[in-house]
Amino acid sequence: MPTLRSATANSPPAATPSPAAASTPRSVKRRLTPGRAGETPGASRHTSPHRSPHAGAGTVCSPKLLSASPKSSRKRLYGDLVAAEKPKWNPRDPAQIRAVKEALHVATVPSCELVCRDHEQRRVFEFCKGCVEQEKAGSLYICGCPGTGKTLSVNKVKESLMSWADEMGMETPDSLAINCTNLSNTSEIFSKILGQFQNRKKGSNKLSPLQQLQNMFSNKESAPRRMMLVIVDEMDYLITRDRAVLHDLFMLTTFPYSRCILIGIANAIDLADRFLPKLESLNCKPLVVTFRAYSKDQISDIIKHRLKVLEYDVFEPLALEFCARKVAAATGDMRKALGVCRSAVEVLEARLQDSDQELGIVTFDHMDIALSKAFKSAVVDSILCLPQHQQMVLCALANTFQHCKKKATTLGELNKSYIGICRSTQVPAVGMLEFSNMCMVLSDQGFMKLGQSKEDKLRRVTLQIDISDIGFAFKGNRFFQKCLEQPRC
Repeated sequence: MPTLRSATANSPPAATPSPAAASTPRSVKRRLTPGRAGETPGASRHTSPHRSPHAGAGTVCSPKLLSASPKSSRKRLYGDLVAAEKPKWNPRDPAQIRAVKEALHVATVPSCELVCRDHEQRRVFEFCKGCVEQEKAGSLYICGCPGTGKTLSVNKVKESLMSWADEMGMETPDSLAINCTNLSNTSEIFSKILGQFQNRKKGSNKLSPLQQLQNMFSNKESAPRRMMLVIVDEMDYLITRDRAVLHDLFMLTTFPYSRCILIGIANAIDLADRFLPKLESLNCKPLVVTFRAYSKDQISDIIKHRLKVLEYDVFEPLALEFCARKVAAATGDMRKALGVCRSAVEVLEARLQDSDQELGIVTFDHMDIALSKAFKSAVVDSILCLPQHQQMVLCALANTFQHCKKKATTLGELNKSYIGICRSTQVPAVGMLEFSNMCMVLSDQGFMKLGQSKEDKLRRVTLQIDISDIGFAFKGNRFFQKCLEQPRC
């Protein structure tokens, strides 16, 4: 490819402009394209050497070239148009592994805004903002299942509230965060609140911290000037241990000169129905904000949002979708989803250490193993610890109920299904008496229930555990898995 200098040097000398061209108005000259009559000698200098021969005949507006080198000119012309190739992830690099695990850690707080909780944060912020503007106390109760972003959202609202107060030129409220599980006794919460008010008057030693707060908020002279945002986390502890302390806590917001903005956070949703009627009768019913469990789309969006800080792809899209669907169907707990993703990364890391496998990303298989570890129940562990023949009995029972659409069977029918599984796996079956004894042991352990009958073969058998637990326990055993899939009605 010729350089710009050589292309200009080899071009033929420009002809002398004709009188017609010389008399052409300037506006018409601007509309003339290179190669037509009236082309000026310097026109070739503005034509890109890389211009396509099929380009239109319109005016060429090429960028100014700073170098005659073809490499630099190409970089200058097309460098912004070519997307930079994303670096590949190297799971054998300890620094990259550490960065991935840190991004997926529960304790890692996203530097930017939280996703999927905009509506809830807006409600909490507007409530706190109204209390600060009116210099009026108030209470708010936040409930939701574990891992739904309650505490993280409240902390973000607190930061936004402080920034808003600074921008408006208002006095920034004090803040106090209390975790009820760290209290030595429930009444200690009033001591912590009392210690945060700087303008309080020293009360008598005979008065309890609660009484001092009540006196402080009852008199205009002793009332503090600055607002106080009190965040009480794990409020379930107060509800179950000492409900009187909970009532006194919310009643602090009803005093005429109170400066408390109380936000209580609890995990159980039904607890609000258990203590709110009493608070309503005391005229201190809080505003309730419920955090619903995360959906699969929300879980997927949050994980992708956390991984944006990385410059490489770590997970296969199908693996992330599998994780989001499984966790959303089970609990909707975001902490559980982050733990599963970290576990999947560790599964890939372990496989790379045990083999010379080529570098790759976290796949569906890695995520499947991580999910199996996370959602393994105590029932599954108990099934895996059973002797082989007792496992076959459970497999036969699950097969009967799964394919034959029965809710109960007899010991004789179950024995026939058990013998069929023994033949399929080429394991010698036990006799009827020993089989009956095995079923009694399984009944004592709570896996099945045996009815009463004069003949053992006619005893009614029902399953006491979930069929999915049996299938999950035998998922890695190809013989049992095959027996579960083949109908034996």
